[in-house]
Amino acid sequence: MTEFTQQAQLGFGYLRVPMKDGKADPEASNALIDRFLEKGYTYFDTARGYMDEKSEEGLRECLVKRHPRESFRIADKLTIDYVASEADILPFFESQLEQVGVEYFDFYLIHTLMAKNYQKFLDIGAFEALKRLKAEGRVRHIGFSFHDTADLLEEILKNHPEMEFVQIQFNYEDFEDPAIQSRKLYEVCEAYGKPVIVMEPLKGGNLARLPEKAAKLLSALGGGSPASYGLRFAASFPNIKMILSGMTTLQDVDDNAAAISAGKPLTKAEFDAIGKVREILQAEQAVKCTACRYCVKGCPMNIPIPEIFSAYNTQKRYGGWNSRMYYSNSVRGKGRASACIGCGACEDICPQHLSIREHLAGAAEMFDQKKA
Repeated sequence: MTEFTQQAQLGFGYLRVPMKDGKADPEASNALIDRFLEKGYTYFDTARGYMDEKSEEGLRECLVKRHPRESFRIADKLTIDYVASEADILPFFESQLEQVGVEYFDFYLIHTLMAKNYQKFLDIGAFEALKRLKAEGRVRHIGFSFHDTADLLEEILKNHPEMEFVQIQFNYEDFEDPAIQSRKLYEVCEAYGKPVIVMEPLKGGNLARLPEKAAKLLSALGGGSPASYGLRFAASFPNIKMILSGMTTLQDVDDNAAAISAGKPLTKAEFDAIGKVREILQAEQAVKCTACRYCVKGCPMNIPIPEIFSAYNTQKRYGGWNSRMYYSNSVRGKGRASACIGCGACEDICPQHLSIREHLAGAAEMFDQKKA
């Protein structure tokens, strides 16, 4: 795709700007957008559901009405919550164009693609609809954002080679996470020649607010803020072409732009330090599971224990909706945490000597709304 440069670029995730009277605060948003454009970056990411359905409107008022169309690129998304049939897609798309105030989108994505909605997107002809919109010139490039396993991603890319790019959650804390599978997803995209757009490079801002011990490790390197290391980690992978960041202050824009524009992949010393930061974060997890997977082979209920503990740890530490979604993905077609029968086979073989049954009970209470 010629839209992407060789070096990873910074994208503005328009979903966390300051709000005023139920809308994007025009003064604050104008300043953020202007500074972002002044730094030489042009990519803005939105969706109907962002900012209580005010994100598209905010971009119209603060970006589209104030800057020439050729000076920016906009990515919007086809979200399953707003379309029930094939007949709904075009009216919804046209309402998005009107809401944003443009005649075309530079990028248009099938939104939050995963196993539980893949068939529905197929049934309503979403992939064909995106191809038509591109052929008509109303969309320049088509792709999808993805929240599921590497195996499903490979199936989708095999079946839909027309998809030009993939947007995935990718950061150094999730890199080897058994539920999120950041590394595996990246490798599938690379194998299929699909450029990667990164969401959550700072895990919702949490990697910009590290525990003191971890922050000191990065500070000692003298290379920038914790946030800059998170962004540069993603930018160090050659097939990552766009890194989205939800920016709320001018300092956020300045710091993020400086980290990306420097074009410096992490050095070996910096990668090593990131590894130590990851270890510190893992040590603070509620369940210190190493995902060795010995426990899974002998489980009579086919419970994906490491994936469940990954989601459990994330929910304990950060809260939010994301971990619940990954929990649901992980247990699809397998045993939920509440399916545990307490046989103890997992604990007999666990190298970390974890109280797996007790932790599964906690996960069942958290995710299944009942105690195991």
